Amino acid sequence: MWSSGAIALEKVGHRAPAEMNDLGGNAKGGGKSSAAADKVVEEIRAKGGKAVANYDSVEDGEKLIQSALKEFGRIGECCVIYNGFLFVFQDLIHRIHLRGSFLVTRAAWDHMKKQKFGRIIMTTSAAGIYGNFGQSNYSAAKLGLLGLANTLAIEGSKHNIYCNTIAPVAGSRLTETVMPPDLVASLKPEYVAPLVLWLCHEQCQENGGLFEVGAGWVGKLRWERSQGQIMRQKSRPMTPEAVRDQWDKICDFTDATKPTTIQESLQASVSVLSRVDAGGQVEAPPSAAAAAAASGINPALAVGQKLPVSTFNFNHTQCILYALGVGMSTKDPDHLRFLYEGHPDFSCLPTFGVIPSQAAMMDGGLASIPGLNIDFTQVLHGEQYLEFYRPLPTSGTLTSEATIADVLDKGSGAVILLDVNTYSGGELICYNQFSVFVVGAGRFGGTRTSAKAKAPLPPPKRAPDAVVTDCTTRDQAALYRLSGDWNPLHIDPGFAAMGGFKAPILHGLCSFGFAARHVLKQFANNDPSRFKAIKVRFAKPVMPGQSLQTAMWKEGSRIHIECKVKETSDVVLSGAYVDLHQTRGKSASVSAQGGRLQSDLVFTEIGRRISEVGPELVKKVNAVFGWEITKEGKTAAQWTIDLKNGAGSLQKGPYGGKVDVTFTVADEDFMEVVQGKLNPQKAFFSGKLKVRGNIMLSQKLEVILKDYAKL
Repeated sequence: MWSSGAIALEKVGHRAPAEMNDLGGNAKGGGKSSAAADKVVEEIRAKGGKAVANYDSVEDGEKLIQSALKEFGRIGECCVIYNGFLFVFQDLIHRIHLRGSFLVTRAAWDHMKKQKFGRIIMTTSAAGIYGNFGQSNYSAAKLGLLGLANTLAIEGSKHNIYCNTIAPVAGSRLTETVMPPDLVASLKPEYVAPLVLWLCHEQCQENGGLFEVGAGWVGKLRWERSQGQIMRQKSRPMTPEAVRDQWDKICDFTDATKPTTIQESLQASVSVLSRVDAGGQVEAPPSAAAAAAASGINPALAVGQKLPVSTFNFNHTQCILYALGVGMSTKDPDHLRFLYEGHPDFSCLPTFGVIPSQAAMMDGGLASIPGLNIDFTQVLHGEQYLEFYRPLPTSGTLTSEATIADVLDKGSGAVILLDVNTYSGGELICYNQFSVFVVGAGRFGGTRTSAKAKAPLPPPKRAPDAVVTDCTTRDQAALYRLSGDWNPLHIDPGFAAMGGFKAPILHGLCSFGFAARHVLKQFANNDPSRFKAIKVRFAKPVMPGQSLQTAMWKEGSRIHIECKVKETSDVVLSGAYVDLHQTRGKSASVSAQGGRLQSDLVFTEIGRRISEVGPELVKKVNAVFGWEITKEGKTAAQWTIDLKNGAGSLQKGPYGGKVDVTFTVADEDFMEVVQGKLNPQKAFFSGKLKVRGNIMLSQKLEVILKDYAKL
């Protein structure tokens, strides 16, 4: 056993007992000796460790396990890392490598289930992964171990039994006879043992992974699949000639996918069936116009289109129901402000802001958009961005205006960017960007990227500053759906099975709510007024009842987050972050400094001009303009320029009448605009200048700021 001794010795330093099994065979598979196992056991005991030697064949797996139980009382982890020599006979290779590993693991399995813990490490080989000349029997057995490990990872996860596979390169009794001594020295088993020890640790959540390791280097492998090509038509069978003619496309890994489950593997075939039934054909690459027509996606028609305005009426009941839906509980006293309407600081959770805005999609608004002829059974929620301009009220009527911001061609599908502005009366409360992925709707000749998309960001490459783990309940999806997402995928087992899931899955926006409130508590003292924005990418589904683990990295006012399922270590929210405002005390001091804002001088000059030529301005402009000047992310001053009523007026503070258009801009950016250093259009498209109301009236800004204010 080339590295078992090194791993066992490594375990000594971590106070872990070890059983050393070695038949002591020679390079041809013959002979038997206890010397190899005894030597390692002596080294372990000399260093103060616990060890026992075993000389049974791995085909007698029950004897190995009983030996360990007799000596240590429990099975901590089952490291099936046997990497036996290259035996001559096919049957013997499979008996020792594949069957032996299976038998040892089977003997340990029930003990691991009873103690609700186990770590299994299988050892495959590069010969099994890639193949090697003259090693067909060995390669077959070693790849078989990988298949065994992958299935054990799935079956064991619910019992806290994780299984991973390593493909090591190391010096051994075999390789030292064919490798130069200096190369054998650089491939010491000691350079493999630390990886195995970590994979065996109870804190390691890796499951179903495949790792190459050697000479101090570790890398993870995964499968990759090309987009492929449909070879048949509804009215014509598949032929070898069609395969031949499309071979380059079949082997083209542009926009390759990376399936990780058998459900994801089968999804391609299911998708093909629906496309063939719809009359999909094999033909030469179409023109951009023809591709758009064939896919049902035409960005030229869709981008800029507005969905019907949606209205959302709510009171404290919906706020509380949402808080319960994302895991809040009266067990935590800090949660009471979100669960009890009589609390002195009763508030609505910030991420509730997605609920009124999602009605734009839930009500079928996308179906009314020209250029978006899509199959809604193939729609997935890809990413979400939410930004606040005011804390959410706890009751009232909110209206949401949705616009198709862009449509992207990702090859394997289309991405629709949907921008939604949500208002309370005439006041902009929040902005959402939904990134919707439509499977199979790509290849219409569109662009892959957009400057309008809110991009996800990777977390810093260091240990997180905080990690919070929270359990979802079996009924989490059933509870969350009461906030308005009625998709049967989250409640109906039959519908979930049609999507390739073994059970209904949790809403992505529910996981989104869990992670956001973890940040709110950890870094904002549960103060919703400090919550500015959140961005996430939905990476994998969560099953109700699993635990969500949110890792957080603080970088200034931005908190990077990554959310995993604790039981499987699958990342479910990636590229995510939350932006926070400064504390209330600091923002209050900003407001108190209103008189020191640079923009005050500009509005003072505007007021002077209005007093001189107000009637003339009213005739030219005929509009009421509102200005919200911010400092450090908080509103520091409000101004209203009334050039519609009477002789015109300038007012500081809230305005009692109707405002035609409102501009929100930072104090320093406002000065850049009025001095001509920053083009207003560029400020708008870069997000520095936000406009709500009649945006066309912004063209009259120059009349006010330049012609009459003489700035």
